[in-house]
Amino acid sequence: MLFVDIRKKMGDFQLEVRFEAGDEAMALLGASGCGKSVTLKCTAGILTPDEGRIVLDGVTLYDSAARINLPPQRRNVGYLFQQYALFPNMTVRQNIEAGAADPRTRKAEADSLLRRFCLEAAAELRPCQLSGGQQQRTALARILASRPRAILLDEPLSALDSYLKCQLELELAETLEDFPGTVLWVSHDRGEVFRSCRRVCVLDRGRSQRTFTLRELFRQPETEAAARLSGCENCAEAVSKGTAVFLPEWGLTLDCGRPVPEDIHRAGIRAHHVAIAEGPGPNTFLCTAARVIQDVFAAIVLLRPEGSGPGAPLLRMELDRESWRAVPDKSRLWVTVQPGDILLLK
Repeated sequence: MLFVDIRKKMGDFQLEVRFEAGDEAMALLGASGCGKSVTLKCTAGILTPDEGRIVLDGVTLYDSAARINLPPQRRNVGYLFQQYALFPNMTVRQNIEAGAADPRTRKAEADSLLRRFCLEAAAELRPCQLSGGQQQRTALARILASRPRAILLDEPLSALDSYLKCQLELELAETLEDFPGTVLWVSHDRGEVFRSCRRVCVLDRGRSQRTFTLRELFRQPETEAAARLSGCENCAEAVSKGTAVFLPEWGLTLDCGRPVPEDIHRAGIRAHHVAIAEGPGPNTFLCTAARVIQDVFAAIVLLRPEGSGPGAPLLRMELDRESWRAVPDKSRLWVTVQPGDILLLK
């Protein structure tokens, strides 16, 4: 169990983060610059918070009130950097041995990890001679050689092309599947998080929001920041109207099929939940197509609802290209949104 409750000021940036993670893979999800990497570095002991507490499996790593601040080498935390940070002058075997927790079993442990990660043929190579996958496996093997209680992954796939990223993501997930402790995975990629983690803590401009299950994040994100990070492209000002919301920017009143709390001030609609309708009906409204973007497999249609005010955002709709080709009048069309697909956001 990892408990983090810290605050740190860096110039104009203020970090205020609180979360708990069990023996699981949990993500810190947020836009670039929101404090994800700073949180990891504070947890690992690379940076020192201004105040707060960090506890791992009952061991206090940092406590400002008690003046406890264990150095990185005593925290029993493995940190996988974006560029892996292998020792360039060492071979694969030497890199793994450098991380060994017990010098007496260093060689045997390295032999075991070389076999486990299929690195035996590369054991005497240096990092510059390795593929991206081999570098990642070497870095993970070095971490596991230290027998950590937690593994911190700082955007481990961000610098890779799409094909290599897919391969290494599978390898990384398989490697971490049997890890008995906490895995904290920092990312801005919701797909990566969805495939690799069970729960998600959202960070927005230095502040943590509550921890979501994957289902909650995509079905009930609660805040605009969480909704946008989960892929919701359409967010607009909203006013509660009983079981409906009024969206003043688009001049629309939409039924939500449930009571709308008074503290709801924004509404979200996912692009794939905006559908073409045959004509007038419940939650159906006229739009003009302002722009059409042909993606690889989908048509992205930017719509302007007829009641839109000046400067109102366009409403994004995504559908497969064949369905878009079949629309007879592409300049002016009826669209609809199901009540249950409207996200109510604070």
